[in-house]
Amino acid sequence: MIAQRRFLVCHPTGNTFVRALLQELESQELLQKYYTTLGIGEEANPLMKRLFGLRAYSIRSERLSCQWFPETFRLLPWRNKSQEERRRQVDRSYHALDQKVSRILGSAQGGILHAYEDGAAKSFRRAKDHGILCSYELPIAHWTTVRKLLAEEAERLPEWEPTLESTREPEEKLARKQEELLLADRITCPNEFVLRSLPLEIRKKKPCLVAPFGSPDFSPPPKKRADGKILKLLFVGSMSQRKGLADLMKAMELIDSPSISLSILGQPSMPMSFYRSNLSSFRYLSPRSNKEVRKVMQEHDVLILPSIVEGRALVQQEALACGLPLVVTENAGGEDLIDEAETGFLVPIRQPQAIAEKIEWFAANKKLLPEMSDFAQQKASLYRWKDYAMAIIGFCLRNKLPNTDN
Repeated sequence: MIAQRRFLVCHPTGNTFVRALLQELESQELLQKYYTTLGIGEEANPLMKRLFGLRAYSIRSERLSCQWFPETFRLLPWRNKSQEERRRQVDRSYHALDQKVSRILGSAQGGILHAYEDGAAKSFRRAKDHGILCSYELPIAHWTTVRKLLAEEAERLPEWEPTLESTREPEEKLARKQEELLLADRITCPNEFVLRSLPLEIRKKKPCLVAPFGSPDFSPPPKKRADGKILKLLFVGSMSQRKGLADLMKAMELIDSPSISLSILGQPSMPMSFYRSNLSSFRYLSPRSNKEVRKVMQEHDVLILPSIVEGRALVQQEALACGLPLVVTENAGGEDLIDEAETGFLVPIRQPQAIAEKIEWFAANKKLLPEMSDFAQQKASLYRWKDYAMAIIGFCLRNKLPNTDN
């Protein structure tokens, strides 16, 4: 008989897009189990929910299956850790959860396993033994594209190479990524850039879906003033050349105008002296909660994100929802968010001069900022998390599932 079409979802940390899918699956009674590391369900008391923060889920506790160790160990602030050690501990959390899921999949014959890059190889292998459809979500460009672009960056700007963490991923990890793709029955990407990054033979053989992420639901921000004396630019993200920060700093150096300011909100990969040696005049803002980031956004005029390689940087839609137009690259994953001179501009990667030209355009057209703020919010409102989740659910359910004989 045809297996029951219910979903198993596996992700170690439960980020925004995972939560959107879980919420929709739960509302449709299609969620069988959510495998994660740390978490509590909706029945938990308010104190526990505050303690768990983003690890508290709006699904029933019976749907949760947790792998507490080694994630708990990873989060203990018992000593300083190098970037390399932090990466290894993240990998261990992913692999431990993948191993656990692979051991207990037999009870879900004929269902759908939706998993994510770096955490699906073992569970997908076992899923094949039990007639379970393997739905794979790739939130960032395929590793071959990431490695190629960042290797070029390391050669172009060697002093920024230490910020390019993905250039040091072990071959074993890359082999697992490739195996996950080969085992997947369905592949979901957040945009065309990520889809195009997939090897051609994968795109030809496997059904692929583009499901754009949703925008946050913010209350309307105050109108942007057209008479501000300073054009306030904002960069949000890790302070790395993967995000194009060196090119943005060079663009600011080319402009060298006291009427244009740049704020950088993010986690440094290098000592602050390194960044100051590239651009001395920026305002640094440390990482903070989403609510506080929104406040910062509403104090600025334009978001700049000249990324070399991304998946779909959610900060773009957060900025639009706060009324900020964008200056971004196609590789930031938001090509569809840009209506030229309305919601912002696309610039090529590795082109500080092009970034500078768009910044100068905003400086010369500050009177358009209130109207562009409205356009930005309207664009953000077109992208809903429910639509994202429904696209994935429909993508799996409308395709024939493996038959399982009981």
